[in-house]
Amino acid sequence: MTTSRGEQQQRQHTAGVDPLGALRTPADPECDVFLTGTVFLDIIFTGLDSAPVRGTETWARGMGSSPGGVANMATALARLGLRTSLAAAFGDDHYGEYCWDALEHGEGIDLSRSRTVPGWHSPVTVSMAYEGERTMVSHGHEAPPLHGSLPASPPRARAAVASLTPGRPEEWVADAARRSTRIFADVGWDDTGRWDLSALPDLGHCEAFLPNAEEAMRYTRTSCPRAAARALAGKVPLAVVTLGAEGAYAVDAATGETAEVPAIEVAALDPTGAGDVFVAGFVTGTLAGWPLADRLAFAGLTAALSVQEFGGSLSAPGWAEVAAWWNHVQGCSGQDREALRRYAFLESLLPAPLRPWPLRRAVPTIGFGRSA
Repeated sequence: MTTSRGEQQQRQHTAGVDPLGALRTPADPECDVFLTGTVFLDIIFTGLDSAPVRGTETWARGMGSSPGGVANMATALARLGLRTSLAAAFGDDHYGEYCWDALEHGEGIDLSRSRTVPGWHSPVTVSMAYEGERTMVSHGHEAPPLHGSLPASPPRARAAVASLTPGRPEEWVADAARRSTRIFADVGWDDTGRWDLSALPDLGHCEAFLPNAEEAMRYTRTSCPRAAARALAGKVPLAVVTLGAEGAYAVDAATGETAEVPAIEVAALDPTGAGDVFVAGFVTGTLAGWPLADRLAFAGLTAALSVQEFGGSLSAPGWAEVAAWWNHVQGCSGQDREALRRYAFLESLLPAPLRPWPLRRAVPTIGFGRSA
């Protein structure tokens, strides 16, 4: 049996690890995780000492390009060994061709429910990273309606990830929930300024809701992210609030269990997509049946590893990168051994590190081949 380029690329990241291997049966759904959304071409500038100044030219010390938008999370899930299906529109320009090829052949993501839209150009985001943050400028038009462009209903899947938008329910979310798909959701900034949970009708279909601290506090009218998580646990079975440099806090409404895990301190090159990687890590641990604190720790670890590389999708770590990191930190002097024990649960999963840390994920620029 021949192996496709996508399968070969995916195995380089997963290193043969299947976190759901012990759970798989012949009756499994066709994919582990389903997503739909907008794919952007991301152009990233790094190495900026400050924000660009009006009327001047600013030179960046680093630059890359990669698929972005929903592609960030799809890539992060695939690199962690989950069978990932993405339904999205792609432009019929060179940017769209590049993004399709990078996701299907480079990451092994199922794009059978995606479509190329004739005459529609790819949305583009320029991201400028400086001082541990990033500023983004985006351009694009909504994809025109096209019969059969996206599936009328989602496939059978263990889980789906939805990005909630105030006042805009998505029919596919309710459909997936009716099929017993576990729904995980994040949310973006509410441009209306209302911050009204009742404007998120799909929240009622969700197993887990993962906003950041600012979003959580605004939606719950609280001044503490931990209080916000407890309030959200009255709306969803599992509330997870990311706390930035402080880590993450979660409340399981069914059991009353709470968990908090501190963040890993890293030198951030580009924070683009770190939130998407966090969600992917948490989804992986949840589907694998890990304890709540372990899921938070793993999600935080994968997000921390991602910000040390270019781009939102190409920076996502796989099991090979996690194994190389674990092998590296255990041999470093000055490490907090008690803090490292927080991640010892991974030892039974991790493959033997094949290459030393740090590992280069990929060449993040259009026109260059992928690294091995």
